[in-house]
Amino acid sequence: MGEKLNLVEVWDKVFPQSEKVNHKKVTFKNHFGITLAADMYIPKNVQGKLPAIAISGPYGAVKEQSSGLYAQEMAERGFLTIAFDPSFTGESGGEPKYMTSPDINVEDFQAAIDYLSCLDNVDSEKIGILGICGWGGMALQTACIDTRVKATVCSTMYDMSRVAGNGYFDKEDNEETRHKARIAVNTQRTEDYKNGTYKLLGGVVDPLPDDAPQFLKDYHDYYKTKRGYHERSLNSNSGWAHQANTSMMNTRLFRYSGEIRSAIMIVHGEKAHSCYMGKDAFNDMIKNSNYKDNKELVIVPNASHCDLYDQKDIIPFDKIEEFLRKHLSV
Repeated sequence: MGEKLNLVEVWDKVFPQSEKVNHKKVTFKNHFGITLAADMYIPKNVQGKLPAIAISGPYGAVKEQSSGLYAQEMAERGFLTIAFDPSFTGESGGEPKYMTSPDINVEDFQAAIDYLSCLDNVDSEKIGILGICGWGGMALQTACIDTRVKATVCSTMYDMSRVAGNGYFDKEDNEETRHKARIAVNTQRTEDYKNGTYKLLGGVVDPLPDDAPQFLKDYHDYYKTKRGYHERSLNSNSGWAHQANTSMMNTRLFRYSGEIRSAIMIVHGEKAHSCYMGKDAFNDMIKNSNYKDNKELVIVPNASHCDLYDQKDIIPFDKIEEFLRKHLSV
């Protein structure tokens, strides 16, 4: 028996519902015993087995935000899709809430593939994954290990392990800064255990300070306004647990990315503060790889990080569809 989840059945997404697809809530369990909640989108008036895509992200968002928008759009284009809440977030299970782990996050994607592979209306040889922001990095890491994934799209991706260990733009990539961060997080562990609670870091800063960098202004514009605010979103509200990034600080992703044989597309905005992470991940992946022909880097002109969350006239959905159809043999 899995955890009992309280699923909201009414439409509570930050984007309008499409009349071209059928929608329903589904659940499945990962190998850590955590029950995940997902929205399934199925194109209407289709017959036979469909290609499928599992989608998650951004980091600190919920499926009612960006991942759901991507899932609904790709279902309109003929794919069966699920947008899932990762462990410890949104409507998914796992205690304590608002924690994260690269191992568990990759397992969440793998559990989604387990689930899709066993559906009667899915072609198990035509499954792809799509990750947004931090879950773009988790999608790439999943492709390193799961050979059932035939194609992966990483949109406006973050390498969360790099940010946790090095800070933004690698400005804190030194032993002394990491040591101070370790002291802070372990001091908080003691306090949390003593108090029987988990201190939260707070979501996107609100109100913004006058000297906030542009990317924080972009996050605020998405998570804190009608554009993308959702009551279950960590970034829209109280944020991750203070201890959430402990394992990220002690981990490095993409160690075996050069051995990925399946197709990979990394999509980034030209003006995104995070673009360096996508470019570096792509270059590291193909540097010593024998499997370069099915790898693509797409840079969207003039686009910011958050533009690729929900701006449908900017997100290169046509390119994404073409890539997935080619490599899923649709």
